Amino acid sequence: MPILKGDFISLNYTAKVKETNEIFDTTFEEIAKKEQLYKEGELYGPKLIVVGEGWVLKPLDETLLTMKLRKAQTVEIPPEKAFGPRDPDKVKRVPLKHLTSKGKTPVIGMRIDYNGKMATVRAIGAGRVLLDFNPPLAGKTLIYEAVVDKKIKTKKAKIQSLIHRRIPLADQTKFVIALKQKVLTINMPEDTFYIEGIQISKRGIAMDIQRLIEGDLQIDFVETFKSSPKESKTKKKSKT
Repeated sequence: MPILKGDFISLNYTAKVKETNEIFDTTFEEIAKKEQLYKEGELYGPKLIVVGEGWVLKPLDETLLTMKLRKAQTVEIPPEKAFGPRDPDKVKRVPLKHLTSKGKTPVIGMRIDYNGKMATVRAIGAGRVLLDFNPPLAGKTLIYEAVVDKKIKTKKAKIQSLIHRRIPLADQTKFVIALKQKVLTINMPEDTFYIEGIQISKRGIAMDIQRLIEGDLQIDFVETFKSSPKESKTKKKSKT
């Protein structure tokens, strides 16, 4: 079964730098732990990709169209098609006190915000810090070892996958989805009501559904608050 533009797929991958063989990203929890990339609270497993939407680097996105289900494929991406060449003009020395005065203690390899721009600390010495404002993977050739785990086919499954993408920590099976004519109702589980940024997430879900599945839908998010049952004040009299 061919993979086409617009298809919803689940993708597993491990990505590394060709020059050093260093793994920098993976969907596999055991690899993340082994390579000291593991982040507490982050969910691991196949990632939702809508083919052609630019959710992965363009060369990988294009290669998906040639891949077969559950068959591993290696994709090599040169710097100019990944994060661009490394620009020496983006490496600057700044006084150490500019960082320490803001409560920042630089460490080599650390990512740090300097005047609203992210940089990597490359060296520290003589009261100055060498900051590299290039993207961390600039100038690197990237290798992706990827497998398409499955294609997501039904409309309900696609909606659930888009919900999971925007609210990853919630159990997607707890969302009750009903589609009647042109009205899509999404009943929210109670444990999502107070998630930080939930209103932004709901707006994103609605836009994703209208753009990627069906544009002429009214989308209603329903939050139902259930009261706790009150204890009865009437006590049964014991028989004597």
